[in-house]
Amino acid sequence: MRASGNPLFFKPVLSRRVPYLYAYAVLLLLKMMLLRHFFFQQIAWTRLAADAAAVLVLLCLLELAVPARWRGTAYWTLNLIVSFILFSSTLYFAHFSSVPTYTALLQLHQVLQIKSSVQSTLDYRYYAYFLDLAVIVVLAVAARVRHGSLDRIASRTRRPVRPGVRRSVAALGIVLCLGISAGYIRSGIPIDNELVAAEQEGFLNYQVASAIKAGKSASEGGNLADAEQEAASLMATYPYRSAKAGAAPAYFGRAAGKNVIVLQLEAFQNFPLHLNLNGQALTPNLNKLADEGFYFPNVYQQIGQGNTSDAEFMSNTSIYPTGKIAMSTGFGDRELPSLPRLLEGQGYEAITLHVNDVTFWDRNQLYPAIGFDRYYDKPSFDNDHFNDFGASDEELYRVGAEKLTALAKAGTPFYAQFVTASSHFPFKVPEGRQRIEVPEAIRGTQLGDYLIAANYTDYAIGTLIDRLKADGLWDDTVIVVYGDHYGLQPDDNDPAKVSEALGIDYDSRISRFNIPFLVHVPGMAQGKRIEQTGGQVDMMPTLANLLGVPLQDGDAPFTAFGHDLLNIDRNVVGSRYYLPTGSFFNDDVLFVPGKGFEDGTAISLKTHKPVADISPYKQDYDYIMQLMGVSDRYVRLLPRR
Repeated sequence: MRASGNPLFFKPVLSRRVPYLYAYAVLLLLKMMLLRHFFFQQIAWTRLAADAAAVLVLLCLLELAVPARWRGTAYWTLNLIVSFILFSSTLYFAHFSSVPTYTALLQLHQVLQIKSSVQSTLDYRYYAYFLDLAVIVVLAVAARVRHGSLDRIASRTRRPVRPGVRRSVAALGIVLCLGISAGYIRSGIPIDNELVAAEQEGFLNYQVASAIKAGKSASEGGNLADAEQEAASLMATYPYRSAKAGAAPAYFGRAAGKNVIVLQLEAFQNFPLHLNLNGQALTPNLNKLADEGFYFPNVYQQIGQGNTSDAEFMSNTSIYPTGKIAMSTGFGDRELPSLPRLLEGQGYEAITLHVNDVTFWDRNQLYPAIGFDRYYDKPSFDNDHFNDFGASDEELYRVGAEKLTALAKAGTPFYAQFVTASSHFPFKVPEGRQRIEVPEAIRGTQLGDYLIAANYTDYAIGTLIDRLKADGLWDDTVIVVYGDHYGLQPDDNDPAKVSEALGIDYDSRISRFNIPFLVHVPGMAQGKRIEQTGGQVDMMPTLANLLGVPLQDGDAPFTAFGHDLLNIDRNVVGSRYYLPTGSFFNDDVLFVPGKGFEDGTAISLKTHKPVADISPYKQDYDYIMQLMGVSDRYVRLLPRR
């Protein structure tokens, strides 16, 4: 008997006695259960109907659309594609602690740029998604060796299902399962917490819900002027500052006319500053900058899907990332209001430097959108093979100092952004470049490697400072330093063990998301520690104040969604990527919602202990949700370049 067009080695293993649709439904549902285990550490059996319905919709569509002779091939192809998506999503979740949407999966081509980071996150258990495929291949090969003719084996086991019955069952299945999926999607759409929504809707339905929300947001009307007015009116309702209206802002113009160097430090948390290991200062250069300038120890990351590139976006624009797409990818075609654009009117030239390829995270679009006059990327540096990105921070600063000295000699004030990479995960500093010994108890651990990388990052900053002094730029240059996002991976670093090893109180979320922010202004007689809570949206307004750039004066005020940390005494900053939407830091707590506010939790920023009564924070929750929504509308309405 002539065999059908299905791959021969599948026939003896999965016979036509068991219809393909039922067999593959079981296989894919098992994989959905595995994903629930990796994401939520449990399998909520009451939620499996959501996963089953979504799986059956796909399989029934395939059953109707694919001719019988190719149906086996189609089912195995679908199995392979779904397995790869679930594998990639699990790896993404492990690395970023966020449920990926289809927009994140579209960025998989970026993975090769950070392959060592991905490999360090990879858990052998994730390959379980492909276990059935491997078993089938092994059994098929064994069957060929043992029986010789696969056609003969297949012919014994074939019992075709009548086409009319098959199509009727598949059509009915689509209708019923679409109804079930729609119910889960409808119930999950109002939930802002992405992890809770994905757990309730099921992974595949969550992708559909995300697309529906994105489409609804994109279709919202309005104009830019209305969004600007809405932002101003909303922010006027929040008492950021208790001082009388009209009072002159403190430190306004303190650094007017100075050059500006912004150092965005890769994966740099705040706790390494002023930390000693075996009597050695871990970050002596940063300590000195902090002690001599404005140091903000209570600032927190707010990045979205774009990670490092989102930090670049936020620190220059004071606009919230949407959390749904990398801002460089989604909004790199806009003309973004920014500090470089404001300084352009004062004759500044804006440049940015990064040792990676400028196309990584679409920075070739982001940089002109922000208003940088030029950028220097991978070809501009000598590759000393420090890590996957190539050149070290020392090489980054060497080239940068040359460019800045040339601008200074030409009499051109500059705004220069350096994006470092030597402390990138997995924090492997070449042995010959390590400059500190960590305690034996943490040697070879991720914590130990991270501290070595932080120390090297600090050392390289020292080489830049030495160059600036040698070239006569130090006394006329403001140095801004901040971290882009956390470094220590939560799954690999028990907070209690970190606290014990370093003699600090380390919290898995508060300490992890706490990043350094400092501004060193030439001529300050004494440094000042500013305890005010802040976020990355507050960096641009704070620096603008010091440079004497007014944001609210004139006929066209600048729309900033952050605030000058030197001139407020109350603050709230939102987060919605590494923490679920609706999370915020205020002066007292980190708040994380459940399905909404009422089932949320609050943790004291000072004691790291749970706060029982969350009712005082409802106002902040409602406000920050509105503010982030207005920010999203505002950035979508910005003009295209």
